[in-house]
Amino acid sequence: MVRRDLRQRDITDRRVLATLASVPRERFVPADLCAEAYADRPLPIGYGQTISQPYIVALMTQAAGLTRHSRVLEVGGGSGYHAAVLGRLAGQVWSVERVPELAAAARHRLRALGVGNVHVLVGDGRHGYPAAAPFHAILVAAATADPPPALLQQLAPGGRLVIPLGPPDVQDLVVWERTASGTTRRVLCPCCFVPLVAAP
Repeated sequence: MVRRDLRQRDITDRRVLATLASVPRERFVPADLCAEAYADRPLPIGYGQTISQPYIVALMTQAAGLTRHSRVLEVGGGSGYHAAVLGRLAGQVWSVERVPELAAAARHRLRALGVGNVHVLVGDGRHGYPAAAPFHAILVAAATADPPPALLQQLAPGGRLVIPLGPPDVQDLVVWERTASGTTRRVLCPCCFVPLVAAP
């Protein structure tokens, strides 16, 4: 998806638009789907997982409110595409993926593109990554009924958790922000993600 297409919707952050235009999405999809890499829909990447549509990647990234100094946790790293986007916008990114084969492939792609500030980990993203917490932003690319408590606990003051919440067939993409008095919650849009499940 080109920047013009994203601008026609509600993506207004110039850094996000420039980054989406600069990351070669075709490097993160199976070879037989390269021609569809920029179609605005999710694509299968194997192991029952998908790469999110470009608009959703842009919307989640914009909602995270990243700066060049942000510490970011991504849950459900998949092919590594969203991590590559985050890595060009933030200071340090930790990406947790439960499928070892996907994590290994993501590391290879990120290394080949020279993205050196993304750390790909294999594990259960529901537990976050306490060793690097707190995070200015946590982005979850899998759906659950309620935010995992560990993720809320690992948010820095003012930090944002962007997560799809709801039943398996359709969810709301929600932003939770940690404030001095607790958390605030706002809904961005309806969405449909694969479920957030435990690591094997």
